[in-house]
Amino acid sequence: MSSITIINPATDEEVATYDRITQEEAKNKIALANRTFGSWKVTSFEERSKLMHKLADYLEEHKEEYAQLATREMGKIIGQSRKEIEKCILICRYYADNAKDLLADNSVDTEAKKSYVTFQPIGVVLAVMPWNFPFYQVIRFAVPALMAGNVGVLKHASNVQGCAFALEDAFLKAGFPKGCFTNLNLSSEHVKDVIADKNIVAVTLTGSDPAGRSVASIAGQNLKKTVLELGGSDAYIILEDADLEKAVELATFGRLQNNGQTCIAAKRFIVLEAIYEEFLVAFKKKMKDAKMGAPTAEDTYYGPMARKDLRNELHEQVQKTIAQGGRLVLGGEIPQGKGAYYPATILADLKPGMEGFDEELFGPVASVIKAKNDEEAIILANNSQFGLGSGVFTSNLERGEQIALQLEAGSSFVNKLVVSDPRLPFGGVKNSGYGRELSGYGIKEFVNTKSVWIA
Repeated sequence: MSSITIINPATDEEVATYDRITQEEAKNKIALANRTFGSWKVTSFEERSKLMHKLADYLEEHKEEYAQLATREMGKIIGQSRKEIEKCILICRYYADNAKDLLADNSVDTEAKKSYVTFQPIGVVLAVMPWNFPFYQVIRFAVPALMAGNVGVLKHASNVQGCAFALEDAFLKAGFPKGCFTNLNLSSEHVKDVIADKNIVAVTLTGSDPAGRSVASIAGQNLKKTVLELGGSDAYIILEDADLEKAVELATFGRLQNNGQTCIAAKRFIVLEAIYEEFLVAFKKKMKDAKMGAPTAEDTYYGPMARKDLRNELHEQVQKTIAQGGRLVLGGEIPQGKGAYYPATILADLKPGMEGFDEELFGPVASVIKAKNDEEAIILANNSQFGLGSGVFTSNLERGEQIALQLEAGSSFVNKLVVSDPRLPFGGVKNSGYGRELSGYGIKEFVNTKSVWIA
């Protein structure tokens, strides 16, 4: 039997070792999940809501324990780990209180005596999830899926298996039937077989563009629906009338949040030429002052990346961008010592065709781009294979809204960093994926939207 050893990215120390399950064991767990679905799908919304509130209570009771676990396994600074658990609690309570209304039958006036649309659960949903938000990403899929009457199985990233097992245990401790939520500690090479399993009816994935293409291809061959939330290279346009201090503060947080490893993080800063150099000076100071350090320290602004191989790949992207003509303003050197640390880095004067403009930089590296006017800024923002989030900083809200409406992304925020909110749909366009999570749109992704006609 194979195993996976998790390494603390801040200290290089071993955290824990977990045995992988075999393909046969995975098959049996999925079969159990399908049997559980048979009874779970007919439970009332009131019963599901009661259990979901219990899960929220359990997560609240164990918030510090789970936060410390996430920090050990993937390096998130402890304050942000705590906020991640709090966000999980919020989602649990939101769907516990609103799922029944979100999935209420819709009456339709026809010549029938009675006709309506109803939303019914479809079965076992597989989730292939990443390591950057090891609790939240899973809860974001599992809570609406279960509240709709489905059951879920999880294939989590290898380096956060402690978080995966903790979540499985939390669902059980909250009183959910065994099989409602199941962790499959399998290696990625077995995902194809899991998707092909007759008891799996749909797949949701959050991850990279290549991972999404692979999973979608396999699911398509098996005629199974997918929802994909993939990478992003979110553009934030900073207009000449923006509150520069606020823009720089949010730009710094947006680039260094979660140690720079967030799909919807601000990554490309498109600044109008009238304030370009002024922005760069202020941005450099703010990024330089941000404290890099141990993720367990309360005063650390950002910690290590999740793994050294990811850090090294990011550094190669930085070096390639510089070789292509990008200007290194700050950082760009791998520090000495233990851990997968990488310093806050700024690359300026970027243009289409450069690595830092075209590709996602998944770490604490900012790409700064100059634009002559609003029109060019919009063109540069949309000149991307990705379309997850976007933003505009301006004192003219009408101007900001008009620009936001022209940005090719699943979300566009004015004077605020993009965040996911259970009340709003979340997802992307272009190579950032398809389908939506959260809100009423997300909970309806994995249901049978069924027409009923009574003559």
